[in-house]
Amino acid sequence: MRSLASSSTLDCVGRLDPKVIYQKRTVMVEGEFDNSIVPVSIPSARRVRRARRLPRRIAVWAEKAQKLQKQAHVFYFAFKHPKTPWYAKLIAACAAGYLLSPIQIIPSFIPVIGFMDDFVVLVVGFKLIKRVMPPEVLRECRDRAEAAEVQRKTEVRSLARFAVFIAIGVLWLLLAITGSLLVASHFRHR
Repeated sequence: MRSLASSSTLDCVGRLDPKVIYQKRTVMVEGEFDNSIVPVSIPSARRVRRARRLPRRIAVWAEKAQKLQKQAHVFYFAFKHPKTPWYAKLIAACAAGYLLSPIQIIPSFIPVIGFMDDFVVLVVGFKLIKRVMPPEVLRECRDRAEAAEVQRKTEVRSLARFAVFIAIGVLWLLLAITGSLLVASHFRHR
C-alpha cells in the first residue's frame, strides 16, 4: 500500500492534511482490478499509539504495585514494633477492618467503583500512619523490610520442595487418568 494525496488534502504549504489521509489499494476480484481510494481513519492511528504505550503503562503500574507492596511490608513491621504508638496501631486496625468488612460504603461487587473506596481507605490509612509514626521506627522498619525482601529473593529453593511438587503433580495426573479409564470402561460395558 502506498499513500496518495489528492489536491484537496494538501494545505497551502503543500503538506498533507492530517484529518484526511487516503490510501490507494488494488484488489483483485475474479480477474478484475478494482482501484479504489479508501480513507484511513485517524482513530486507528491513535489505537496503534495507545497499543505502543500499553507496555510502558503496564510497567509503570507494576512498579507502583511493587512500591505499594513494599510500603505494606514496612507497615507490617511497624505494626509489630514495640515503639509504635497505640493510635497508629488503631489506624492500621481500622483500615484493615474496613477492607475486610462485608459492610462497606460502596459494595465491592460493583465493577471498578467497588474497589475505589477500598483503595482510598488504604491510601489514607498509609498516609495517616506515616504521619503519626516516629521517624526512627519507620527507618528501622524500612531496613527490616528491605532485608526481608533481599532474603526472600536470594533464598535458595530447596530440591525437596521441587520434588514434592512434582510428586504431587504426577500423582494427581495418574489419578485423573485412572478415573477417566474407569469411567470409560463403565460406559463401554453398558
